[in-house]
Amino acid sequence: MTAPPGGTPRAGSRSAPPGPAAGRRAGADGEPGREPGATAAGRHGAGARGPLAAGSRVTVRLVKSPRPDVRYPATVVEDDGTRVVVRAPWAGAAVRDFGFVRFEAGDVFTEYFWRDRWYAVKEVRAADGTLKGWYCDVTRPARVTDEDGGTLVVADLDLDLWRSADGRLVLRLDEDEFAASGLAERDPNAAERAAAALDELEELARHGGFPGLTA
Repeated sequence: MTAPPGGTPRAGSRSAPPGPAAGRRAGADGEPGREPGATAAGRHGAGARGPLAAGSRVTVRLVKSPRPDVRYPATVVEDDGTRVVVRAPWAGAAVRDFGFVRFEAGDVFTEYFWRDRWYAVKEVRAADGTLKGWYCDVTRPARVTDEDGGTLVVADLDLDLWRSADGRLVLRLDEDEFAASGLAERDPNAAERAAAALDELEELARHGGFPGLTA
């Protein structure tokens, strides 16, 4: 997840994905000179470490090139070596109403990342446990590094998807931003994988949701 966005997302328009925490932006420690996450491969990726211990603290680092990276703390729920599950509270300074969902103090994000998939799925619940829905990010495969004692690094590729709790509302987000990013020219393979990932997420969202991914 990212820091609380500055605008209201709408289908097909530029929006920063909503995030569980205000986050610490990090421009100086980015990865200049290459597309972020380009070397991520295999189960862990270059410069990565093994599975994280359940209950440990981890920093989630979202690479948002050319924008500054976003960081926020989370607690590890589980890590089987391929899928990493973390949990983090919404800690934005203000309520965020995106039209299709409202995020506010007390909301909890359970976030599912994969070392071998090109997306992440985030379950969002209110303070009382009521399910609000799922916010999905199209990303490069996740990496876990030793940075800051354990950092989950995810390169965001702009495309997002929202599925409401009842499954009646499924929105593809930020497709215009993705088209304008130039990824198709810089890295056609990554652009193709990203587009396929969004299609896969939509197919799942419209036909039963994500229990097969989050169980």
